[in-house]
Amino acid sequence: SGVCNALSLEIKTSPKVRAFVGEQVLLKCSFKSSSPITESLLVDWTYRPLTGGQMETIFHYQSIPHPAAAGKFKDRIAWLGNVANGDASIAILNPVLSDNGTFICSVKNPPDVYHNIPQTVLVVTERGLAFQLTSAALLSILVFLPSILVVIVLLVRMGRKFRVLKEKGKCGYKKSSIEVSDEPEHTDTAGCGGKIKEWCLNCVDTDEEDPY
Repeated sequence: SGVCNALSLEIKTSPKVRAFVGEQVLLKCSFKSSSPITESLLVDWTYRPLTGGQMETIFHYQSIPHPAAAGKFKDRIAWLGNVANGDASIAILNPVLSDNGTFICSVKNPPDVYHNIPQTVLVVTERGLAFQLTSAALLSILVFLPSILVVIVLLVRMGRKFRVLKEKGKCGYKKSSIEVSDEPEHTDTAGCGGKIKEWCLNCVDTDEEDPY
């Protein structure tokens, strides 16, 4: 038992991962080894279809990553791990519905020989609308939409009334200025009439004084 505990390697993955068709998905895998990480460390990712069948190796790592050179995952596996940090994660590029199945991350770091083999179930689906409306969200929209429309209408009416009042104010200002300007004009007219009358009287007086 002491030997098993000394030579243990623990692996952790997500039990279930959801993905959308055509969108890259991350398959996380972390491990903890009781021995120092060396070049002998091995990482293997295998896959079994949802419909069953044989296991298929889709990725292998030993010092450098070795993605599958054939099969359905050819050129669709990206290495995102860092063994020095206990990370053996990969990503599947352009997932499709037929990728649904079980993925197994296996890590070996000699002399660690005892370790668990966790499984990850991948569920790939078609992405629907960008924003799917739930019943609660739909109810909220139906309740608040009329209120928003009423507020918009009131704001529009207030804006129109404000413009009308502003225009009336401008008209009233012009009228008052005209009325003010008319007063001095009337005064000037009266003054001119008085001057003309005075000039006429002077002419009459002159004619009376002239004997010829």
